[in-house]
Amino acid sequence: MSETGTTSSFEIYEKGGTTEEIRLTIQIVIVARRWRSLLDERLRTIGQSAARMEAMAAIMNSPDLSAQVEIAKRLRIEGPTMTRMLDTLEKDGLVERLPDPADRRSKQLRLTDAGRAALADIFDIADALRHRLLHGLPPETIGLLNDALQDLSHRLDAGLPPPGS
Repeated sequence: MSETGTTSSFEIYEKGGTTEEIRLTIQIVIVARRWRSLLDERLRTIGQSAARMEAMAAIMNSPDLSAQVEIAKRLRIEGPTMTRMLDTLEKDGLVERLPDPADRRSKQLRLTDAGRAALADIFDIADALRHRLLHGLPPETIGLLNDALQDLSHRLDAGLPPPGS
């Protein structure tokens, strides 16, 4: 029993039970992992990955030329991880780093023409998989799922409320 006298989630789960909240968070993790795995498997056939897709898409959709640190924040990844990703994308001719006229220490990013072409190929594969995954789901369900997941994302970004609130 927890301090409040109620059965803890661990105790419920330990006995083979679950709650809607436990199921939801487990399903979020499982769906995300399986989607990423499937997408990576298909993208490997063209020498790409979901991580490369996310980085290139974030660069393409950034206002004007964005700094590397801003792209890392958007993707919610650490600076060194972003640097390694950009090193490979730049080596492959898909992204270029340009000096930031306002800050000599910073680099601005943009996709090259080859990067745009690679991202278009990636999207072709991702779109086909996404269509198959979501086939038959009513638009209202997709909208509700988007709203709920966006709300959860905002809560995580804002920091979770203190316990008991």
